[in-house]
Amino acid sequence: MKSENAQPAVPPVGKPSMARVVERNIEALLKRQQEEEGQKCWQDRLADAVTAFTGSITFVFIHLVLFGLWIFWNVGWLGLKPFDPSFVVLAMFASVEAIFLSTFVLISQNRTAALAEKRAELNLQVNLLGEHEITRLVILVTEMARKMNIEAANDPEIHELAKDVQPEHVLETIEKKQGQMEQTK
Repeated sequence: MKSENAQPAVPPVGKPSMARVVERNIEALLKRQQEEEGQKCWQDRLADAVTAFTGSITFVFIHLVLFGLWIFWNVGWLGLKPFDPSFVVLAMFASVEAIFLSTFVLISQNRTAALAEKRAELNLQVNLLGEHEITRLVILVTEMARKMNIEAANDPEIHELAKDVQPEHVLETIEKKQGQMEQTK
């Protein structure tokens, strides 16, 4: 038999539960990433694979071993006949490799930048929608407060908050302020 003063059960310690809408959003984003990954052409897949490998410590170790052997062989430390005593071939090999690797990195960076731009655009749209919804809620709550004769409904700041944000005006203001700051430098 429970007493009336019994404490409510404490939830078990561990991972806090997540709102279902957050889980749904995570699943939707992961699904979208998988779809985008599946839509990559073979050139993008190749560039990403090369970039991932060349950005690894394994790549560094392979080059240390290969270049080290090349140098030791051609300075005569291994007791073998040098095939590139002036290291011209090694320099040419390294230069050509650098050209190709930088191209692969640029391809991957361009694609990553395009994805970042799409995500930023999505973020902006979601933020603008949220701002619009909040503005509507401010108007609704203010009207309710006025009908209930709540003093805070007359706060002059509320009138400002009830205005919809005009993104183009915000951008113009930012650019204007940045120009003013640069002129004062």
